[in-house]
Amino acid sequence: MNDATRTVASVEQLEAPVIIGTEAYLSPDYARAERDRLWRKAWLQAGRIEDIAETGDFVTFDIHDDSIIIVREDAQTIRAFHNVCVHRGRKLVDTPPGQRNARGNRRSFICGFHGWSYGLDGNCTYIPHKEDWQGSLTDDRTRLSGVKCETWGGWLWINMDPESVSLDAWLGVVPEMLDPYQLHNMRARWRKWIVFDCNWKVAMEAFNETYHVATTHPEFNAFGQFRGWARIQGLHTHIGYEAPKGLEEDAGKMRTGTGADPRRSTAEMQMFTWENANTNTTMTLVNAAKRLIDELPEDTPASEVSRHWISTARADDERRGVVWPTVDPMHTAKAGTAWQIFPNFQIGHAVNNMLCYMARPWGNDPDRCIFEAAVYELYPEGEAPETRWEYTEPDNWPPVLQQDFANMAAVQQGMKSAGFKGTQPNPYMERSTASLHMNLAKFMGAGAPVARD
Repeated sequence: MNDATRTVASVEQLEAPVIIGTEAYLSPDYARAERDRLWRKAWLQAGRIEDIAETGDFVTFDIHDDSIIIVREDAQTIRAFHNVCVHRGRKLVDTPPGQRNARGNRRSFICGFHGWSYGLDGNCTYIPHKEDWQGSLTDDRTRLSGVKCETWGGWLWINMDPESVSLDAWLGVVPEMLDPYQLHNMRARWRKWIVFDCNWKVAMEAFNETYHVATTHPEFNAFGQFRGWARIQGLHTHIGYEAPKGLEEDAGKMRTGTGADPRRSTAEMQMFTWENANTNTTMTLVNAAKRLIDELPEDTPASEVSRHWISTARADDERRGVVWPTVDPMHTAKAGTAWQIFPNFQIGHAVNNMLCYMARPWGNDPDRCIFEAAVYELYPEGEAPETRWEYTEPDNWPPVLQQDFANMAAVQQGMKSAGFKGTQPNPYMERSTASLHMNLAKFMGAGAPVARD
């Protein structure tokens, strides 16, 4: 059987063992080709809507060789343009040194090279000595190059391909599954980024499965089993935890602890998570969990502990003006804990908080990437903190995330070993990794998983 007949191209084939070669992780030629075949064709999450709340507010987003300006033209209109003057190609907005992106408010964009000026609608409004061009500088020839821009979930999404499908078509079932969580109402508690010594796929794959939890984060083993599943939804995937009947909420983020006394283990897990991860929970959930020992008898079953903990935390938040959406437990079980939006964005959702990851290439270097994470939660009206993207060295991230980081550069280096024959993802728990490469191959024409003999 040759490799062509063994190439995986369907969801059903990913239910069986596959192997993924190293080309997509290590090849400089593959990394260069991603610019045209992937990044300029895909819908990419490029920022939050609340970051451009007022007319003239803008943010930039850089991916490979491209820089995009996303600007609010007026209360109803958001536009995106290539961040480049059409005269000589100079960037219109420079990213400040050490910053993830540029951000500000302008009434126009003026090129710092020769002074060509552009309105918020992208039209050129001023050209010094325009008459020298003898009438050839038409509106079409001087307008900024537009980029598709749509919104969903509170995010700004861009696509550089004018022939691309709509964002709605790209996302497929994702809005149906995540809209009940009202993600657009959440605001950032913190936002961090870093340049890592690994391919962007290695970075994303450190978080798109639960198989690693027991080994990479052994402290959590004291609070229960974390066997999880991964399911494919078109281009995208999602993951979640297995949960017994009556504890459907445990398939999502708001998990109760196990053991003889779930009251105590739930409180301990919440406190550990807050102090060591600062993700996947809120202070309201932590405080409600700490009261479980006082509010419930020792023999309270886990299902009742879960219901009491979540209902009291919900009531606590309501008293301070934070209203959680109501999501049916069966929908929680179906939606899981996190969605991997192809190609490079992950949303870890809950009714009152979320944790999101994204990774992008660092130029053409297959061994480096920009990695970023942000934690969001619900706040009372007007009380959300003002956050910016902060460059954060590895040892200043929460300890649990540092455990994940320890794997990433080591995996990138290990893949170069003559003794490594390719990635062998768990067909049940790591199916998201195999799906990513199956879909990447559809864009790249290379790197598809191969069925195991």
